[in-house]
Amino acid sequence: MNYFLTYTVYVLILSILMGVSTWKLFKKMGYSPLFAFIPFYNYFIILKETKHPKWWAILSYFPIVGPIMMSVFHLYLMKKFGKNLFKDQILTVILPFIYMATVNYSKDVELEDENANDLFLTDEEKSAKKKDTFLGSITFAVVFATIIHVFVTQPFGIPTGSMERTLLVGDFLFVNKWSYGYRLPMRPLAIPFLQGTIMDTGQKGNPKDDPKSYVDGVKLPYTRILQFGKPQKNDVVVFNYPQDSVHTAIDRKDPYVKRCVATAGDTFEMRGGRLFVNGKTETILGDQEVQHRYIVTTGSQLDIPSLYNTYGFLPVQEMQTDNGYLYAFQGLTDKTAKEIKGMSQVIEMKEDVSAKGEAAVYYKDEAKTKIDTTQSIFPINKPWNQDWYGPLRIPKKGDVVAINSETLPTYQWIISEYEHNSLEKKNGKIFINGKEASQYTIQQDYYMMVGDNRDASLDARFFGFVPEENIVGKPMFTWMSLQGAFADSSSTYQAPFKIRWDRMFKATNTGEANKTSYWWIAAMILVLFFGWEYFVKLFNKKKSEDEA
Repeated sequence: MNYFLTYTVYVLILSILMGVSTWKLFKKMGYSPLFAFIPFYNYFIILKETKHPKWWAILSYFPIVGPIMMSVFHLYLMKKFGKNLFKDQILTVILPFIYMATVNYSKDVELEDENANDLFLTDEEKSAKKKDTFLGSITFAVVFATIIHVFVTQPFGIPTGSMERTLLVGDFLFVNKWSYGYRLPMRPLAIPFLQGTIMDTGQKGNPKDDPKSYVDGVKLPYTRILQFGKPQKNDVVVFNYPQDSVHTAIDRKDPYVKRCVATAGDTFEMRGGRLFVNGKTETILGDQEVQHRYIVTTGSQLDIPSLYNTYGFLPVQEMQTDNGYLYAFQGLTDKTAKEIKGMSQVIEMKEDVSAKGEAAVYYKDEAKTKIDTTQSIFPINKPWNQDWYGPLRIPKKGDVVAINSETLPTYQWIISEYEHNSLEKKNGKIFINGKEASQYTIQQDYYMMVGDNRDASLDARFFGFVPEENIVGKPMFTWMSLQGAFADSSSTYQAPFKIRWDRMFKATNTGEANKTSYWWIAAMILVLFFGWEYFVKLFNKKKSEDEA
């Protein structure tokens, strides 16, 4: 069903529930009972009668924001009829239409003038009223932040080193959700600011048994508006992990950030750890540094902390041997590798490159009956690994691809998961939506997203093509950068904690090596904001004294 048609159906259902549970209350306020059934206008009347800004009614049906605002408006209405106790407020929030219906159909409910008895309020009642005002302020601060988070931009942290040295572990970014057109929310009933789950409550590290932060049964189809551009080669892109088995909602899958190395219609290939697109070597931008994994044999232990002081954090695994030490450096630039190789302790240093034709397929069990698709190279029937990969053509909308036993591992996720068809394989034949098929027409564009730190990146070489519908947007700038904010489980040593001031408020997608930091502008804005508030209060105080 069309997104806006589905949205309209939800609005009508909520409006009917609102009308059925409050029409008598509207009548007692002096309005036609039918007004209780009219979307937006019913909340407009409540705000008018309770002396709150009437434009707030616009927010009543916004995805994610709407449920919060509705709860607030319902509380206003119940207070209008004297339901001020804590139990009344809890029931209004948890069982809104049921509780409001019990009030609506009760015989003794009457309007209460909230301001008539202000002179006779006890100190305790005045304190409670102030508390309500404070909670209202907090609620609308949360609502405002939610609007920004859902409809404009959202913060995103870098917990792994897959994009080193372009984006560092501990960089915190703001993502522009309008870069490639705005993707409308698909799960409108959700807890603000949470991505997929509320907290880790079950088996540690296993999100499958954690409570979801959204209602999966209330859903809207994928729709993108105002799409004036699509991801281009070399863009750094934030997207939802395609093969997330926990969340069926696209916009609730785990967010990833990688570089778009190939777009729909391109051919992607890795040769000996080097990346090629359409047969040509990749273009290296100014803010990228080519990195590789190296194995280093030494006669004595290296002083890793001093290397950190010189080169920054270098994830490394250290192992003592009979003749000295063995180090596996996760990602070294050519310059750093050359300098480490020249150290007196180093006996041997070689780049760690997988052998050509060696398939990187891993299993979940010793009997090798269950393939671990997360750790295995995509597709699983090719003799490829992360250093020798492809050539693989990236599917483009309108492509007609052959479907058989050889090509099915490449396209099965596209057919069944990304483009929502039923897919079966019976008696050596392939059936799509119940019909035998030998070809399939691709319905959307796909992309190849790969990390700049190629040997330490879980990327499209493992999870395959990224559908257009999974694209979130572009990172705009780094607003905070904390070295040591996230522990690296693959490294023997950890980075010492420090604030990287030089990275704060730098743009992320310029491609320039030396980006200008604008942290001082952010500091000025904060000073002006709080300074302005201070001077306004000072002015109002002086004005009050003059009037007195």
